[in-house]
Amino acid sequence: MATTPSTTALQREAGRPARRIPAPESELTAGDDATSIEEAREAAMGCRRCPLWRDATQTVFGEGPENADVIFVGEQPGDQEDLAGKPFVGPAGKVFDSILDDAAIDRRKVYVTNAVKHFKFEPRGKRRIHSKPNAGEIQACRWWLGKELDLIKPNLVVALGATAAQSLLGKAVPITKMRGDVVEREDGLRVFLTIHPSFILRIREPEDKEAERERFLQDMRKVRELMVS
Repeated sequence: MATTPSTTALQREAGRPARRIPAPESELTAGDDATSIEEAREAAMGCRRCPLWRDATQTVFGEGPENADVIFVGEQPGDQEDLAGKPFVGPAGKVFDSILDDAAIDRRKVYVTNAVKHFKFEPRGKRRIHSKPNAGEIQACRWWLGKELDLIKPNLVVALGATAAQSLLGKAVPITKMRGDVVEREDGLRVFLTIHPSFILRIREPEDKEAERERFLQDMRKVRELMVS
């Protein structure tokens, strides 16, 4: 006998954001023929290279000018980014924007993206708690980051945190020890290593938080110098 969904179930479903993921191409060919960031972004909406697409609202691709001199790479979209479909619009993004402004870096002139393009989380009641991407998920999404790098051809890439550094360099690196270093890849691309701005948000003591913000600001001032060198 057919059953009718309960009112609670219907309300729960109605409260979920609409999924905007188109029918997928072959997981290994989607985006191959993209010749612009917009074409790559469209192709990435159907990405199935790893299982993270199943629970995410949508793919969150990079954003910014296609002729940007610098690309900032974070870890993955957060809850607000997953809903908005844009990178760095949540709490960490607000910290990031504020510090870029203090460092005289115009975010409208840089390209901002993530190593992993889908939000990975664990449900906890009504909340979705961030879960760190694993090595397989990072590797699966390296193809998209590589496509962004190929299309934009930046002079500098800033790795915001360990996940970004692993994606860009192909191996895990100690961010705390190497923070502020510039690593040159085999293809000649320079990668500046620093923390993810979400680290600042996790510091409880006001004095320590302000000190870490100032340190990140100094990192961004170094980035600004590297952008013109």
